[in-house]
Amino acid sequence: MPALLEVKHLKKYFKTGGGLLHAVDDITFTLEKGRTLGVVGESGCGKTTLGRIILHLLDLTDGQILFEGKDISNPSKKELVKAREQMQIIFQDPYSSLNPRMSVSETIMEPLILQGKLTKDEIMEETGNLMDIVGLAERFKNSYPHELDGGRRQRIGVARALALNPKFIVCDEPVSALDVSIQAQIINLMLDLQEERGLAYMFVTHDLSVVKYISDDIMVMYLGQMVEKAPSDELFSHPMHPYTQALLSAIPVPNIHNKKQRIIMQGELTSPINPKPGCRFMDRCRYASPECSEPQVLEEPLPNHFVACCKSNQKEEEEK
Repeated sequence: MPALLEVKHLKKYFKTGGGLLHAVDDITFTLEKGRTLGVVGESGCGKTTLGRIILHLLDLTDGQILFEGKDISNPSKKELVKAREQMQIIFQDPYSSLNPRMSVSETIMEPLILQGKLTKDEIMEETGNLMDIVGLAERFKNSYPHELDGGRRQRIGVARALALNPKFIVCDEPVSALDVSIQAQIINLMLDLQEERGLAYMFVTHDLSVVKYISDDIMVMYLGQMVEKAPSDELFSHPMHPYTQALLSAIPVPNIHNKKQRIIMQGELTSPINPKPGCRFMDRCRYASPECSEPQVLEEPLPNHFVACCKSNQKEEEEK
């Protein structure tokens, strides 16, 4: 049985005055039904762009996207409409992603109206069901986004994404704009929905604690490329790429008596415009050597643990 989503050598380049900006460069992964792929990395690494390409909110430059075994890389208008019923997105900002002139119920029912498969009464009933599923009280159905707090706004976004009963949802930093207590509520809601409906998530975030909690597998991106991918527990217990090690060292430890040794990245960021063929992290890497100027190949040194670094075992060698 094929994976729900397969992405093969996906690329997205933008034309600029100085050349081609490599926003997403040769990304390959698979995602099975009911599982969550966390995508982490610094701002500008291509996380959000990757999600938008998969949903065809942006056109791809090269590569292949397979959904349920069917190639949707360059779909016709009819194929795209059908695919988007199965693939949805939850945006980062729960306020700017909502139409301020539409009430809660109008926002949730909009995709049902556009789909055109239900009667008016069925749409109203389904809208009420969706509000109940995401924890929005009926009294808010005629409210507008500016009258609600961030948590309730994001619940509207979740309900809207669920309206057409999709199988895959891109979660573009869905809790980063919320208070910590509200973050927990939204994440637990998403986990409950995943268990009930068998949803697959691509969860984009900067928060490494959140991504560890919600993800089955984690992909680390740097300047458009995948540098490491592994099961969540494996990545946190045994990070192999120097960039991943530096990211994980920055996670705060809630213990003043247990000081964590942080890895401070130095040097200049490599330009994503017409980048050289070698490792893009080389100028900031403490293990950099002349061989890093050669193209880095994604290898599997451990089962289901992929890393693109010729120095990935340097840490273990030093500790020995």
